[in-house]
Amino acid sequence: MRDGTRLSSDIYRPDSHGRFPVIVTRTPYTTLEGFMKLFSDEGKFFAKHGYVFVIQDCRGKNDSEGWFHPFHDDAEDGYDTLAWCARQEWSNGSLGTFGASYQAWNQWATAALSPPWLRAMVCVVALPDPVLNVPFQNGALVLWMAQWMAMVEGKRNTTPSIYEADKLYWHLPLRTMDNAFGWSSKFWREWVEHPSADQYWKKTFYQDKFDRISVPVLHVSGWYDDDIIGTHLNYLGMVNGARTKSARKNQKLVIGPWQHLVNSARKIGEIDFGDSALIDLQGLELRWFDRWLKGAINGVDREPPVDIFVLGRNAWRKEKAWPPSDVTPRVYYLYSKGRANTAFGDGRLVQVLPRGEIPSDSYAYDPANPCTNIYDSSHVAAEGPYDQRPIERREDVLVYSTEELGREVEVTGPIKVNLFASTSATDTDFWAQLVDVFPNGYSMHLTEGVIRGRYRKTLERAELLRPGQVYEFDIDLWVTSNLFLKGHRIRLDVSSSSFPKYDRNPNTGDAFGQNARLKVAEQKIFHDEEHPSSIALPIIMSR
Repeated sequence: MRDGTRLSSDIYRPDSHGRFPVIVTRTPYTTLEGFMKLFSDEGKFFAKHGYVFVIQDCRGKNDSEGWFHPFHDDAEDGYDTLAWCARQEWSNGSLGTFGASYQAWNQWATAALSPPWLRAMVCVVALPDPVLNVPFQNGALVLWMAQWMAMVEGKRNTTPSIYEADKLYWHLPLRTMDNAFGWSSKFWREWVEHPSADQYWKKTFYQDKFDRISVPVLHVSGWYDDDIIGTHLNYLGMVNGARTKSARKNQKLVIGPWQHLVNSARKIGEIDFGDSALIDLQGLELRWFDRWLKGAINGVDREPPVDIFVLGRNAWRKEKAWPPSDVTPRVYYLYSKGRANTAFGDGRLVQVLPRGEIPSDSYAYDPANPCTNIYDSSHVAAEGPYDQRPIERREDVLVYSTEELGREVEVTGPIKVNLFASTSATDTDFWAQLVDVFPNGYSMHLTEGVIRGRYRKTLERAELLRPGQVYEFDIDLWVTSNLFLKGHRIRLDVSSSSFPKYDRNPNTGDAFGQNARLKVAEQKIFHDEEHPSSIALPIIMSR
C-alpha cells in the first residue's frame, strides 16, 4: 500500500497462460468459519470462466499487516490493490470488484476515488454511509455491530454465540461493551465517541460522490436485509448522478425475498415464498462481468434494469424504473379515541384527515423493559417476516390498522412515517414498523425504521428536546414490495424501542454511551387536525 503496509491475497487463475480480466474482493472475514470455503468456491468458479480472482485480507486481518480500522482505510487500500493487479503479468488491465456487505461497502469507497482500471462492480447487500445504517441508523446504535466487532477485532475472526450476545447486549455503559464481549476495541470506543455525522464519519462517506463513479453496477439485496438501505440509495444515486450517461444507463437492481444472506432459502420462519424465491444469482453475476470485463454481447444490458420479488404475490416482476413509474402515494392517518395501545386497542389507519379535538395516545417507555424486536437469533442481521403479535400485546406499543381490505392493495417503494409526538424526556427514540395482518391474525413484519430525538433535524449535531413540547418526527421505513391480499389489513406499530436491534435510548439526554443511568419517558402521539400523524404508502393501483 502507499504507506508501505503489505496486504495478503489468495489468487485464483485460469488453467492456462495469458492475460485475463481480474475480479477483486477485499474482506475481513477469511478466517471466519465457513467463509474461506465460500471464497475459495467463488475463486474457482470465476477462474474456470476465464478470470483471475483475487481475495484480499483487509488491513490488519489474517496475514495482512497493519490494524483493521473499519471504514477508514479501505478506499485507499482498494485503489492501491487495483493498481497492483492492473500491472501484473496475468492481468489485461480490465478489473471488476465483487462482494457482499462490508465487501460491498469497500467497493464503493474505492470506486469513489475513480480508479481508471475499474470497469464493473457486483455489490450485494451494500452498506450505505455509516450514519444511515451501521453502526448508526438515524442516531440509534445498531447493537448487533457489537457482535460484529467481536467477530472482526484482532488478526483472526471469532464467532461469539448469538445466545451469549443476546445477554451481552444488555451491558451498560455502551462505551465498555467491547469488554463485555471479551475485547478492548479501539474502533468500538471511537464509534461511541462519535454518534453524530461529524468529520470522523464524513471522511468515510461515498454516497456524496456518485458523480465520480462511471461504472456499471449490479446491485443485489433482499427485502429482509438490514442493509437494503444501501442498495436502494446506491441504485438511485447511480441512475441519477453517476459521472457518465453510460453508467447512469447501465445499473441493474435485484431485490428478492431474502435476508442478509441473500438467495439462500425460500422460507424464512413460517413464511414460504415459493419455488421462484431462489434464482441463479451466480449466473447473473457471471453474465454481468462477461458483458463489462470481456465485452460479451449477452443481452444483460438490454434487459429491464429492475427485478423485484413482490411479497404476498410471491412472484418476480421486471420494472423499467425504481421505484416503479406507476406508484401513487397514498396517505393513511393515525386515528384513535386515545387507546391505541396493543392490537386490542382502538387504533386505526384512515384515509380521511381526522377533524376536531381528538385525544392523543400515550405510553410509558421504560428502557429497563424495552420493546424487543423479533428476529432469527441464529445469526446477526436476521430480520424476517416474523409474527409481531408478541410485541403487539405490550402496552408500550401503539397499533393502528385499516379495516379488512375489500380488494388487493400493492405497496411497492419507499415508505415514510410522519409522527407528531411529545415526551417527558430530553431525548428519546420513536420507532415504527409496517405490518401485513393475515385473516388468521398472523402479523407479518415488512419493514421498520427509527429516529433518535436529538437528531430529528440533522444527523450532524444533537439538539435535545424540551419535555412536553410537540415535535414533528420523520421516520424513514425505507422500502418494501408487498401485495396486501383481500381480507388482510395494513398495520402500523409505533413504540420507542426495538431492542436489541437498536440500543436503548436511556431518556436522560446525557452524553451518548458514557453511563448506565436509565429513566422512564412518558410518550404522547398526537393525531388531530393540527397534528396529522400519518404514514405515506407507495400504492400500485392495478396492472
